[in-house]
Amino acid sequence: MRTFTCGRCTQLVFFENSRCLHCGAELRFDWPSRDVVTQPGAPACANAALAGCNWLAEDDGGGLCFSCALTRTRPGDDPVALQQLRDAEAAKRRLLFELGEIGLPIPSFRRQEGGLAFDLLSSAHEPVTTGHADGLITLDLAESDDAHREQMRTEMGEPYRTLLGHFRHEVGHFYFPLLTTAPEALARARATFGDEREDYGAALDRHYEQGPPDGWEEEHVSAYATMHAAEDWAETFAHVLHISDTLQTAAAYGLHADGPVQRPDLAADPRKPAAGLPDRLTDWLALSYALNALNRSMGQDDLYPFVLSPAVARKLGVVDELIRSAAR
Repeated sequence: MRTFTCGRCTQLVFFENSRCLHCGAELRFDWPSRDVVTQPGAPACANAALAGCNWLAEDDGGGLCFSCALTRTRPGDDPVALQQLRDAEAAKRRLLFELGEIGLPIPSFRRQEGGLAFDLLSSAHEPVTTGHADGLITLDLAESDDAHREQMRTEMGEPYRTLLGHFRHEVGHFYFPLLTTAPEALARARATFGDEREDYGAALDRHYEQGPPDGWEEEHVSAYATMHAAEDWAETFAHVLHISDTLQTAAAYGLHADGPVQRPDLAADPRKPAAGLPDRLTDWLALSYALNALNRSMGQDDLYPFVLSPAVARKLGVVDELIRSAAR
């Protein structure tokens, strides 16, 4: 995430702000420029009150902004679900910003078949399964509830579970066919992650009956990634987004980490010009060490509770190269 300033008084403002706390100017996020702007009289998204949206409405969006127009279905008049919707939409806006920053196309389901769409549904009254199918990402809004999400994280044996993480994982499924349209790209992805055409149901049953194989950490970024080639891809894709966004934020705020004397390789300066993934992973290792140490000082769990083996780093590199190729 980049930093933003108020167009009236130049005070630092955040991506989510709808008003400058210093001068009171109304703020809106402008999707085409991906910047927070002050445009008095400009049309605000129709979901400003409902979903806490601070984006500008699109000319052809029916009163909605680019992000809210991608939501196909939302809950009805359920106060709890609508509060959860605000949290989910906020995470979705962050997802879309990052996709725009790294240059990935975001085709809308309203404009073309197979485009991206979201169903944000409450499981309070009927079952909802978070997942992706043919461009449609479904999210159970119960994931907005901290207690529910922590319970699920513990039951599933996951080190990390967030709304933004869900979106990054599911959108990875959406981008797989878009990033592997070229035969050589598809062949490389299958050689790296396995064949995504293998029986998903059988793989799912095997995973929940037997669990991940011993030593899975050497080849996979998470235990869930061992389940099926498609999940290995999506988990790795999500990690590329985790790393890219956090390094961009660190760079925007001028953060760097000086490694201890005995570990000079733990020095990180994300403010350097854009580099390839190996250099970014070096920065990421050092920065994540520092961030984890800070979290522990606050009595919290590690901010980034993962270990990146050489094999996982290679997988991250494949995803990163396919993203860069599509962005070019």
